[in-house]
Order: sequence, then C-alpha cells, then structure tokens
Amino acid sequence: MKTAGKFGFDKRSILAALLLGSALSGCSKSSAPPEGGDIAKVAAAKGIEKSALKLGFIKLTDMAPLAVAKEKGFFAEEGLNVTLEPQANWKVLLDGVAGGQLDGAHMLAGQPIAAAAGIGAKVKLVAPLSLDLNGNAITVSNKVWDKIAPGLPKGADGKPVHPIAASALKPAMAAGPLKFGMVFPFSPHNYELRYWLAAGGITPGYYLPGDLAGTTGAQVQISVTPPPQMPATLEAGTIDGYSVGEPWNQAAVKKKIGSPVITDAEIFPDNPEKVFGMTDAFAVANPKTVQALLRALIKAQQWLDADGGKNRAEAVKILALPKYVGADAEVISASMTGKFTFAQGDTRDAPGFNIFFGKFAGYPYYSDAIWNLTQMRRWGQIASDKPDQWYFDTAKAVYRPDLYMTAAKSLVSDGAIPAAAVPETDGFKAPQSGFIDGITYDGKQPNAYLAKFPIGLKAGQSVSPAGVK
Repeated sequence: MKTAGKFGFDKRSILAALLLGSALSGCSKSSAPPEGGDIAKVAAAKGIEKSALKLGFIKLTDMAPLAVAKEKGFFAEEGLNVTLEPQANWKVLLDGVAGGQLDGAHMLAGQPIAAAAGIGAKVKLVAPLSLDLNGNAITVSNKVWDKIAPGLPKGADGKPVHPIAASALKPAMAAGPLKFGMVFPFSPHNYELRYWLAAGGITPGYYLPGDLAGTTGAQVQISVTPPPQMPATLEAGTIDGYSVGEPWNQAAVKKKIGSPVITDAEIFPDNPEKVFGMTDAFAVANPKTVQALLRALIKAQQWLDADGGKNRAEAVKILALPKYVGADAEVISASMTGKFTFAQGDTRDAPGFNIFFGKFAGYPYYSDAIWNLTQMRRWGQIASDKPDQWYFDTAKAVYRPDLYMTAAKSLVSDGAIPAAAVPETDGFKAPQSGFIDGITYDGKQPNAYLAKFPIGLKAGQSVSPAGVK
C-alpha cells in the first residue's frame, strides 16, 4: 500500500479527489438509455445470466446509489431491468435476501459481516461494494436537550461547541437510565452509539448468547426501532434519543421534537456505513449480472459526488419521491447538500456527511469489516476471544474487493471513471485516527486495538447466559 500522509490518505487518494472534480458526472449521454426490449438486447449481448432483478432498500438517503442507478438509466445501460422495493425494516430486508425473494439489497455493513462470523443470518452473504461513508447522527429529545444544553461549552457565536461528548448526558441520567433507539443489533448505528457512550464514560451494556437486547450492565438502555418510525417513537416518549441515518435526524429538527447532538463523522471520521449485499450463491451463479450491477452502482456513486456535489439537488428530488425515501425535499436537503442542521438556527457546513465516491468510498476494505467485528467482540456479540487471523479470514470471506476491482477497472477502460479513483491497496486502510476517544485503529491488529478500550470486554473475558465472566 502507498505510504499514507498524516490524515491517512496516500498520494493516490489525493489525486483521485482532485480528478473527481473534473470527472464526467455520468449523467450526460449522447443518447437515451435503453428501455424495454432494448434492455434485453443489451443483456443478451453481455451474456447476463439474470437481467430482471428485484433489489431491496430501507427508506434512508444513503440508498441513493440504487435510486440514481435506476432513475438515471445506469442499470438499463448495463442490461438490467431492476425493480427497487422498500422493506419494512432491516430484518425483513435480510430475510428477503437470504430467502431469495430479493436478489440483492442496500444493507447495513454489519449484516453480511455478522453472517460470516456465525452470529447473524444462516446463509453466506457477500458484500462486493461499499455504498457510502458517514451519513448517521445521534438525536436526543427536547426533554433531554433542555437538561444538557445549559452545561455545554459554547463558542463565540453562543452555539454549542462540537463534538459533544456523551458525558454531557449525565445530568439527564440523574432520574434513571435513558432509553435510546437504534436500527438493528449488527448495525453501524448501534456500534457508533455504543462507541460514543463508552467514550463519554457510560457503559452501554453487553450482549449474552441468545440475548439480542444487549443490556447486561447497561447505564443506557438501547433497543431496536425501524428508521422511519424513529421520530414518532421519540415524540411519543418511548425513547429519549436515537442513532439513525438521514433524513430521520433532520425530521426531528423539522418537527421540533429533538436535536441531533453528534454526527457519526464526529465519532469515527469516514466510517463505513452501508454495503450492497447478496448471497454468495447468487454471486457464484450470476457473475456477469453481478458485474453489471457493480458497474451501474459505481457510475451512480460517481454521479452523486461529481463536481463538488453539483448533482445533489437533483438527487434530493429523486430521493423525495414516495417510492424511495418519501420525506420532504427540504428535510432531505438539510443533510445531502453539504450542510447539517443540529437545531433551528444551527446549520453547519458538513461537506463529508455523505460520501459516495470520493475517498474510495465504494471499495470494500477488509479493515472496515474488521472494525465492525471488533465492536461485535467488544460488546459480547462475539462471545469469546478470537485470534487476529480469525478476524482477517472472516473479513475476507464476506468483503469481495476482487469483484469490485473487476467492475471498476472495466469502467476505467471505458473512460467512465478516472483511473485514480481506483485504489492501489492490499485491502487495509492505513491506521485511522480522529476517533472521538483519541484511540487509533489499525485493522491489521484487531486484538491490540480491543485492548485499548477502558470500557468493553477484555482479553480472557467471555459472555454466557449467566453474564460476563
């Protein structure tokens, strides 16, 4: 791997960022994309095994690559007739992929990873593409905000200084444990929320075998709530806060029922978020279909980030359609166009809140998968110690950069994306810093990384139905 600079990016990364600004946006075509019978002809010419596909998604703005690939004709260009179907929640989506009702889906990064670790779905899943970096936030209710706001450090403008540490919650915890929602036990949202709490000296609790609640020893109760239901659940007082993707944090601001306190980029800069996932059986049986899917999604990712985000306003209109996210365009725009609103009158620049193509966002790094595995182990979802090699083997069983690279290099050959947008890497990022707790993450040393945390399972500790031992 190239030598990294102090921010963890190598020279090739920087060059890619510069070239991205001048790369073709992908939306200008000399002719309209194929339709109907023409799609079938393209599929036949490419030898695509299955051209009519059904893909699942959850109503979140980071499903944008799928919606853009559909609406801008990138799927059709590749000979694919794709139907996009919203799912009720992440479990329903996962079951749909595992059972074959869906050919692939917008997935939480942790879902295929947990399956590979033997603690999730009982089917082998693969993730040949990362959909995005960043994109989540943690929101608290007005009741909690009113208790913590007076004690927050303020800047010269009178607004709270960011990032806000979880220790700020302690005045609101005086009357008893707070209740937070997150979207799924194996979600980045869960791990980001737990990471933030632990960094602030608050224990979020441990999972025990057969226990998906993860509340053993918890100072804050964390439960599952489907993303679109988050604002209503907060407003009803069932939860005191939540960790979720957009537009559901901005919806709380719009409805004046809560305030986001921190984004995931402030917890873990450029963290891996969603992936495009499918069963291994589908990938093996349909190799050319998979390549067509990846090519279309990579083109959509480039379109989303092209020329400093010039296409984001159009992306907002696409996502606002009822068949996709279905939220007000104003709410979606509040985080998708380089800004993030923390409260009424407190909108801040956030150019990296959603990254789809820059910083090699699409490449499925083994080190990203391993980070999720370390958090599964930290909180007891992985019940006992594993050697470093287990982490490497598990990551390589589910993340498939080989499939990504084949598709990306074919797009380079076609002149569709710049060569510098494809990383030269062994699959591991350089050691990553910037975490809210100041701890540096090195994906090549997972157990050494776990040993650095003051809160979390230690080497030699395990969990059983009786608790932590």
